[in-house]
Order: sequence, then structure tokens, then C-alpha cells
Amino acid sequence: MTQTFFSRLQPGMRLELGSYTFEAEAIKTFARQFDPQPFHLDETAAEQSHFGRLCASGWHCCAVFMKLYVRNGETALREAMGWTGAMPDRGPSPGFRDLKWLRPTYAGDTLAYRSTLLEARASQSRPGWGLMQSEVEATNQNDESVMRFVSTVFISTR
Repeated sequence: MTQTFFSRLQPGMRLELGSYTFEAEAIKTFARQFDPQPFHLDETAAEQSHFGRLCASGWHCCAVFMKLYVRNGETALREAMGWTGAMPDRGPSPGFRDLKWLRPTYAGDTLAYRSTLLEARASQSRPGWGLMQSEVEATNQNDESVMRFVSTVFISTR
């Protein structure tokens, strides 16, 4: 019998999602729209803050994760599994938990994003669907953990 995609998901599988360099203008543009705190908007104000220099919003770091996950997640998952078949339907995410911004992301920092599968289990409330739970982490160019959270996504078990 052929194994289904869902049955081949193994805890510990790691997906390398890509990297992003946080340039000063992109930090300010995001902040003006979504997180207008002085240390995200202005170098001088940032120097006088506890951060000491311009840094990205944590929400900007999260938004970049989503961009990279949508763009590269399927390819990374195929590579991690050695999967060549059709990809299953993906459903919505019922949420995330334990979001931590562990250190600032400064202008010029490059974050590498990865997702490590913690578990894949059948959904008790939605027949034909399972839940993938993964730890998402972003590390800077010095291999220091900057952001971490646990994400849950619905995925078809058929």
C-alpha cells in the first residue's frame, strides 16, 4: 500500500524557508503603516531608546516569515520528505502560540527562517483533516535566535 503524504510527516523534519535582510527604509515603511513606535521610525529616536539603534518591529519579522512560508514552504516540504506526488490541500491555521521576540532585529540584519515539525495528528473535529504543529524560528547572521513561535496548520489526510 502506498503511504499517504500525511503519514510520511515525521517530527523533526526541518524546512529551510529562506532569508531576508531588514533594510532601514523597509523597517520604516512597515512601521509607518503597522507599528509606528519611534525606535522603528527614526534613527535618532532609536539611538535614545533602550534598543540603541533602528530596529524592525517584531510584527515585521512575523510578516516576513509568512511571505517566505507561502513562497517557499511547499518546495521545502517536498525536499524534506523526498515527496514527488501531488500536494494535499492545506487549510487555514487555527493559530499560533508562544510567540517570543528574543532579541532585536536591527537595520542591516539578515534573518534566516526555518520551521521544524513537532507533530502531525488527525483532527478530532474535522474528518479527513490533520493538524501539523511546527516550531518556527528566525536566526540572525550571528546564528542568534531572534524570534520563535509554535504554528498550527490544517492539512488534508486524504
